[in-house]
Amino acid sequence: MIVAAPDKLQALRSDLEGIEIITDPAQVAKLSLDFYHYSPVLSRQLSDKRGDLVVRPADEAEVMRVAAACARLRIPVTVRGAGTGNYGQCIPLAGGVILDMGKLNQVLWAKPGLARVQAGAKLMAIDKHTREMGWEIRMAPSTYRTATIGGFIAGGSGGIGSVTYGQLLDRGNILGLRVITVEEEPRALELRGDDVFKVSHAWGLNGIITEVEIPLAPAYPWAELVVAFPPEVGFMPCAHFGQALAEADGILKKLISLHAWPIPSYFAPLRGHLPEGSAVALLMVAECSVEPLLELIREHGGQVVYNKTAQEASKGISLGEFSWNHTTLHCRSVDPSLTYLQSAFPADRELKLVQHMYEYFGDEVLMHLEWIRINGQATPVGLQIVRFTTEERLNEIMRYHEEQGVFIANPHTFIIEDGGRKVMDPRQIRFKEEVDPYGLLNPGKMRTWQERASA
Repeated sequence: MIVAAPDKLQALRSDLEGIEIITDPAQVAKLSLDFYHYSPVLSRQLSDKRGDLVVRPADEAEVMRVAAACARLRIPVTVRGAGTGNYGQCIPLAGGVILDMGKLNQVLWAKPGLARVQAGAKLMAIDKHTREMGWEIRMAPSTYRTATIGGFIAGGSGGIGSVTYGQLLDRGNILGLRVITVEEEPRALELRGDDVFKVSHAWGLNGIITEVEIPLAPAYPWAELVVAFPPEVGFMPCAHFGQALAEADGILKKLISLHAWPIPSYFAPLRGHLPEGSAVALLMVAECSVEPLLELIREHGGQVVYNKTAQEASKGISLGEFSWNHTTLHCRSVDPSLTYLQSAFPADRELKLVQHMYEYFGDEVLMHLEWIRINGQATPVGLQIVRFTTEERLNEIMRYHEEQGVFIANPHTFIIEDGGRKVMDPRQIRFKEEVDPYGLLNPGKMRTWQERASA
């Protein structure tokens, strides 16, 4: 693996005079991390990995200077957004440069249905700008307040809003990307159409994203509700309610997040609203859809225990910050021994595999479901909370899910093929050869590239 020598780092600093560089060890250490500590496996593997220095370019011209210098000196480059990933996507395995894109944070232009933004723009800031026109981003992770759009596209897959708009891998959810190559003479490439998939969800391995063009969605006033299903009703009626709501095309929705007890007991800011022993559904729906939603809730035996208008929900903490991997964050803040899975259940209105896993694992694997659209179908995906004992047992749990037909995107590995991707897209391999010929971008994360280099 490529590792930067001290003399090369000194030469790099000379080449990059005038660009902000951070060398303070404490700051470099902080900016070398993401939330990999959610995984006890990754905590063991990644806890000592640090960059050598952090570079903060102010514009694309400075990004190109960094790319050129690193290519000439053969210094590794790890691109960083806000560092809100969960499985080491931006951890520098080989040291070198942490390229912090936070200064490239402008909304370049926005119009009804479309926006062009710099990669370091935060999702919340983009929404603040576009909502003035009545539009918003289609989907966002639960780290919406801090995550950057470039980091989301490079390391994420979906989130709040995916129940309506699917995932980032669906055509139409990313319209264009501007990418800088890592060569002695870097190029700026504009990718459009299916070409964006050469770079999306590739963990910064395939070029440095500087600009993103995305579609927007109508910005409805989103009401927030919590629906409780008491112990005598049970978790599966709650799950069937989630499926029914996901399939209710006439109800405008942004979030359906379901949690078996005792997960709700870890939600300290909501504890006063959550009845003991109840499974709960956290919902974001358009205010105009609340009335038909209440009919659906009654039909399934749920009780509304928390109800905020859009105006009320805009103040303070949002229910979105208890969903997706913020659920894991809240649970681990109480019990750091807990970890999690990432899974996708087959589309099945009867939710037979959901019920099987809920009953089979009991209190060892606590059921947490989010609904998204996959190939047009409303589908539950899991971020189950696991009571960790050993790495061997964790692997057994994941293997059992796969044997039963549940797709597992392993969040306990920093190798891209071993996570949700399984096999690298040949288009991404060919594109990496073109834009990163020396393999300097985020080295050590792609097995296919390492095997080709060894051969």
